[in-house]
Amino acid sequence: MASLSLLSTTAAHAAPGCGHASWYALGSKTASGERMNAAKMTAAHRSLSFGTKVKVTNKRNGKTVIVRINDRGPFIKGRVIDLSKAAAQNIGMVASGTANVCYEVIG
Repeated sequence: MASLSLLSTTAAHAAPGCGHASWYALGSKTASGERMNAAKMTAAHRSLSFGTKVKVTNKRNGKTVIVRINDRGPFIKGRVIDLSKAAAQNIGMVASGTANVCYEVIG
């Protein structure tokens, strides 16, 4: 029974998702212990493992970016991922602050 739960949890983490994304550039350290660097292609997710590579697509303009999970969040209801400022710039969402995105684990 325990192995069945583990498989379900792992499969849920690898599933693609859609929802609202936001971006951030503040903070001295991430939950993984790294220093926050707004110029790197990183992101925060509530449950994906640190180091996971994720492809994020802005649904409004189709632009994509690949980020590495190195932090936890977002902590605002309805948001699925927080991007670094550089990642947000790459998909055209800095001015708006948030965007409707889809994401998928790629590695």
